[in-house]
Amino acid sequence: MAVRFFMAGGRERNQDNPILPITEVPRFFEAPFISGFHRKNDDGSTTLENGRLPLFRNFDETTGNPLPRPNTLLIDSEQLEAGDALDDKFHEMAADEIERFRREIVERTGDARAGDNITDQELLREVMNTVGKAGQLGGSIRCVVSVSMLTEGWDANTVTHVLGIRAFGTQLLCEQVIGRALRRQSYELNEEGLFNVEYADVFGIPFDFTAKPVIGPPQPPRETIQVKAVRPERDALEIVFPRVEGYRVELPEERLVAKFTDDSTLTLTPDLVGPCETRNEGIIGEGVNLTVEHLGDVRSSTLLFHLTQRLIYTKWRDPGEEPKLHLFGQLKRLAKEWLDHHLECKGGTYPAQLMYQELADMACNKITNAITANFLGTRPIKALPDPYNPTGSTRHVRFNTSKADRWQTSSRHCHINWVVLDSDWEAEFCRVAEKHAKVRAYVKNHGLGFEVPYRYGSETRKYLPDFIVLVDDGKGPDDLLHLVVEIKGYRREDAKEKKSTMDTYWVPGVNHLGTYGRWAFAEFTDVFQMQDDFAKKVENEFNKMIEAAVNGDAERA
Repeated sequence: MAVRFFMAGGRERNQDNPILPITEVPRFFEAPFISGFHRKNDDGSTTLENGRLPLFRNFDETTGNPLPRPNTLLIDSEQLEAGDALDDKFHEMAADEIERFRREIVERTGDARAGDNITDQELLREVMNTVGKAGQLGGSIRCVVSVSMLTEGWDANTVTHVLGIRAFGTQLLCEQVIGRALRRQSYELNEEGLFNVEYADVFGIPFDFTAKPVIGPPQPPRETIQVKAVRPERDALEIVFPRVEGYRVELPEERLVAKFTDDSTLTLTPDLVGPCETRNEGIIGEGVNLTVEHLGDVRSSTLLFHLTQRLIYTKWRDPGEEPKLHLFGQLKRLAKEWLDHHLECKGGTYPAQLMYQELADMACNKITNAITANFLGTRPIKALPDPYNPTGSTRHVRFNTSKADRWQTSSRHCHINWVVLDSDWEAEFCRVAEKHAKVRAYVKNHGLGFEVPYRYGSETRKYLPDFIVLVDDGKGPDDLLHLVVEIKGYRREDAKEKKSTMDTYWVPGVNHLGTYGRWAFAEFTDVFQMQDDFAKKVENEFNKMIEAAVNGDAERA
């Protein structure tokens, strides 16, 4: 049983509205009587006066020695700055957590020397910041006795009880202390799509509630696990990936050709463009229906001109330079082909709505992607890595979660101990991946930092794929295929843009870098056929690689 019990005292005594007069505070509530202490005798010896509650004791009942990991933390601002609230043995028992804290500081600051100069003050603050979090420095703390910590902006979401034993000088300080118990422990939605009600018990603090007090039934504490890389036991399953922040494309200007596919189609629906018919009713008078039927009178040549103009000014214009107007004729031809064969209007929408900037940019993105896809073999795409943090890895994954939907990974297939599931489909994928003969390792992109930049209309967004899978496609264990996997049900327009970006920009760009191995992208849409679909995806990528290698050897010969 782990109880987070915080005791606070005001800085000033309020005679008009005291909690308990200082002279009347029971000795039980004094800090040493909670954690225990050694009483000095007349002969110079000491006698252990252990804490009144076993859960909060800091001393071993048999030997009287201090526990290496204290249950109660006695702290105030002076101790926090001096760093003398931690026992010396704490450093030995918490060596693993301290070493991890050093690595985290190096990762956050980028300074390799920062981890070598950690002071006891910083360790003490880290203990306070991780109270109740299993596997971290403050994981064993059950009670914090503090005079001022709860009024200095310190946040913790594991507070269950607050006990005020001294008077507060102002009502504001009282409210600040209560606020420390108002942090939610869980942000998971229940079956009704709402947060479960959470309560904290507050004692001794004069706080006037406008409603009647609510007695919350005791709730069992939620199980919290730490999702992390299992090191060094599973280091052989580490997956390294590039952090890409953009792409550079150099297309020819002599003859532009587009390679349109099914994903090049844009479907205009009320869900995408907004309502196409509304009814306005005044206080008096007859109501009127407002529609977009007038857009049907816009000539197709007018729409084609505006779309081509938008295409040139946004896609074929380098920063600080004039638009390439000599490409107007070629782009107009491709825009007309796209309008004739890859634009669908449903639910009362009209093609002229493409003159709206947001929708025009969606159309321009699809036309540009089709042109880029046609020149993938002759004009390589260049991925631009993040200059400050170009490489990511599964070794850096470490976070806590109380989410119950999770999959315990196989020690032979995943560097991370748990997969946090967002759907049942992902659980099925984990089962198939661990069973498949060609899969060497996989990881869920949760807390991994794997992001793909893409454009949706006029916005620049970040796409987080679901999984990365290492596949043995016959090239040997030193040249595995990195398969980026997306588990998708219903595909909206943004899903099409994500897939198009992966196929046209990210995968070719990363493969062109040549420093992160070979990459491919796969999308699954039917969970019931996932096992067959997965095998086909792997086989298709394998056949492509073999064909490319054979053709390359023939050309060199």
